[in-house]
Amino acid sequence: MSSSQNQAVTVARDYYNSDDADAFYALVWGGEDIHIGLYESENDSISDASHRTVRSMAERLGPLTEETCFLDIGSGFGGAVRHMAREYGCRATALNLSEVENQRNRKVNEKQGLADRIEVVDGNFEELPFEDAAFDVVWSQDAFLHSNRRDRVIAEAARVLKPGGQLVFTDPMQADDCPAGSLQPILDRLHLTSLASPSFYRSAAKEAGLTEVGFEDLTHQLVNHYASVLATTEANESQLTEQISADYLERMKAGLRHWVEGGRAGLLAWGVFHFRR
Repeated sequence: MSSSQNQAVTVARDYYNSDDADAFYALVWGGEDIHIGLYESENDSISDASHRTVRSMAERLGPLTEETCFLDIGSGFGGAVRHMAREYGCRATALNLSEVENQRNRKVNEKQGLADRIEVVDGNFEELPFEDAAFDVVWSQDAFLHSNRRDRVIAEAARVLKPGGQLVFTDPMQADDCPAGSLQPILDRLHLTSLASPSFYRSAAKEAGLTEVGFEDLTHQLVNHYASVLATTEANESQLTEQISADYLERMKAGLRHWVEGGRAGLLAWGVFHFRR
């Protein structure tokens, strides 16, 4: 692994392990999810919209049962694996880079009586610690952007899928026609050299032996979501500063504005990808 690849992994782990990030996502998102939501009205809470994304993605997968082996890579606080275990009885595995988030995930699983259906694994989705053809579903929400080897991530997801298994994921992307250099403020904040694009993921999936089932372009929801997070942060800033540093909140607000502006300018893309092995 090159130094730039190592750096992307290290930066992501250190960021999500930080006290500021852990508190921010727990307080602002509601403690279950830390991904982009689907908004039906401007009055939707971040928590409700985020859970709606989980339900929408799950409904694309067809019949799911207690025999379904489900893997979430980049699982955050574990909201998706709890939904799959609770609603469908799936045997769920949550792989995530942040030990802090994983500790929170395990505690919530215990509290909700789901620990017997969910295994939480400390790990990196560029090198999945699982055997070939081990899962019926591989799932991810807004995590692949933190890798500088996204083709490797897709290949690893394909490797651990059973024949006929499904990969479903979302990821903040640059638009296919995004001019070079337009997203530098976003990339600089995330310590990344690039974002993927829809055409990149289609190509990577094809190279990994996956067949596209569909892609639902929901880029407007990226704008809705980050605008909602920004508004919530600004409205509750005085309370948030009791647990989160002012410097972190200032940098977060600047980053959220970049996402909103980029989305409104047509430079970004977001939606649900669905592939089958």
